[in-house]
Amino acid sequence: MTKCFYDKKKYAAYGLLKSFRRSLLKNDNFIKITDFGAGSRVFKSDKRKISAVAKNAGISERRAKLLYRLVNYLECKNVLELGTSLGIATSAMAGNKSAKLITLEGCPETANIAQQQFDKFALNNIELKIGKFEDTLEEVIGGEWREKKENRNQEAGDKKVESGEWREESGETTNSELQTTNQKLQTTNYELKKFDLVFFDGNHQKQPTLEYFHKLLPTAKNNSVFIFDDIHWSPEMEKAWEEIKNHPEVTVSIDTFYWGLIFFRKEQAKQHFNIRL
Repeated sequence: MTKCFYDKKKYAAYGLLKSFRRSLLKNDNFIKITDFGAGSRVFKSDKRKISAVAKNAGISERRAKLLYRLVNYLECKNVLELGTSLGIATSAMAGNKSAKLITLEGCPETANIAQQQFDKFALNNIELKIGKFEDTLEEVIGGEWREKKENRNQEAGDKKVESGEWREESGETTNSELQTTNQKLQTTNYELKKFDLVFFDGNHQKQPTLEYFHKLLPTAKNNSVFIFDDIHWSPEMEKAWEEIKNHPEVTVSIDTFYWGLIFFRKEQAKQHFNIRL
């Protein structure tokens, strides 16, 4: 409560978060939204002004600061976000440069603006994946994440993989050479099967929320935290939240009204807290 939720310290990263959000609020260009979730209560058209999306759909500056503090206080290194939108929440989590963040977005045009923002503010610790969560989650949980585009063709060259063996134009390699080359190729991938923090903000419907929760449950560690946005969005989201916090693997849950946080620490007794922030 005192060291995170109500921490009054002025972090240097707050300036980045403010500038990131302000940049979007000044952008009056239009984009076409592809929505795979519950839709919007504000917008009636899929063609929307970027500044309006940032104002109405993006998290507030206050919540962005809280999200930054959570990542900082819990020392989260591997973070996953479902629902990038324009990247305001993403920037808050990635503001802690020691964190490596994967964010998933279904709308190509929204993702494009977010990526431009990440590049503009040098947030190089973010990997943005575009597509339906059902597809991108499979890739992420599977543990294969390419580091850089320039490394993806490392296997190209004189050596080729044929029937599980490495061959050169001059003949076959030795077993030691084969092992060394395979190890080099494996360095282009990161295994991201466990996450310190997962932020669910992509689909405010009961069934998809529960499906994503159960799908990502195996990626949680003892000290992991899952954060669900808009748990009181609708009666069905409240039902989803009740089911999630009562899951046997969940020990502690916190209802902040707009966010629901769950923890998995086995050494703690099962408790539920209501904290207004």
